[in-house]
Amino acid sequence: MEWRRLNGQRIEAPLLDAVEQTIEQQHAEGYRLKVCIGTDSQVIGDEVHFATVIVFLREKRGGFMFISNEKTNHKMSLRGRMIMETGRSVEVAYALCPLLDLYDVALEVHADINTDPAFESNTALKEAMGYILGMGFVFKAKPDAVAASCCADKVI
Repeated sequence: MEWRRLNGQRIEAPLLDAVEQTIEQQHAEGYRLKVCIGTDSQVIGDEVHFATVIVFLREKRGGFMFISNEKTNHKMSLRGRMIMETGRSVEVAYALCPLLDLYDVALEVHADINTDPAFESNTALKEAMGYILGMGFVFKAKPDAVAASCCADKVI
């Protein structure tokens, strides 16, 4: 995965190094951090576009994010897309977890899945929740899943 900042600046360092530098810098400036990871997708023509974000929230001081965009021509159902989004988020969370534990940074994994059964995305809620919780992560779904439903949604 290639990563960038919201302003478009590419993150050249390996992801773990970039995240560690970010945590060290934020801690040196006196900020307490929480990291939220989420993915959203959108079908555009024959392609499915994914955006995965790592949101760094500074306690009472706003936040910023790292962004990765990918696309595929693989056709999939809505439920399949929801599970693919969840898998991408869990993959990043799993890679960052030891580093975040080392620096005592809280981690949440956000799923762009509606908790209201009236919405189609709800068909994947139990699977996504089981996957994320089964991996030992804190799970958030809409409307609390801001990393996926707000941040990632804006950068597809």
